[in-house]
Amino acid sequence: MGNILENAFYLLALLNPASKVLFLASCNPALTKRQNLELTWKSSVAAALILLLVTSVGHFVLNTVFHVELCALQITGGAVVVVIGWRAIQEGHFTKKTSESKPMDFTDISLVPLAAPLIAGPGMIAAVISGSIKDGFYITSLAMLIALTINFVIMLFSHRINMILQRTHLLGPVIRLTGLVIVTVAMQMIITGLRSVF
Repeated sequence: MGNILENAFYLLALLNPASKVLFLASCNPALTKRQNLELTWKSSVAAALILLLVTSVGHFVLNTVFHVELCALQITGGAVVVVIGWRAIQEGHFTKKTSESKPMDFTDISLVPLAAPLIAGPGMIAAVISGSIKDGFYITSLAMLIALTINFVIMLFSHRINMILQRTHLLGPVIRLTGLVIVTVAMQMIITGLRSVF
């Protein structure tokens, strides 16, 4: 059980719930509770299905179809996550800000960008594939589902969390601190991949 929880919190760091809070809270026009719930459950279910599929057959597809070693995915996935975390440290936000206000299709948004790449991103994909090799499908899947459940609850309260952070002037510091944690986790992923190479 300890190993499952340890893996779950590692995956939760890669999931980066702060970026989902900011994404949902910054929607224009502001989301109603019902719209927030719809986006949250649709994106969480879609991401869970993607990650379960990757956990079960990802290593086979990488090796057999694409002839890609796990270390290459770890290094590449880690590099992408470093860029995301570094942007948070430097600029104080995770996603690129856009000035356009477009009508929202909640099914489309729940799949892209919420389910992928915000939830089931390259870092998560690399982590669950390496986890399935190291700890097995069931332990990795359970840890991943625990992390997704915590992320789901945080997303449900995204608007309230965002308001509290803005009122207490903690939004910027929390984003940058989260970015630092993400960069650290991503660097460890890169180091693990490099160790496998050498």
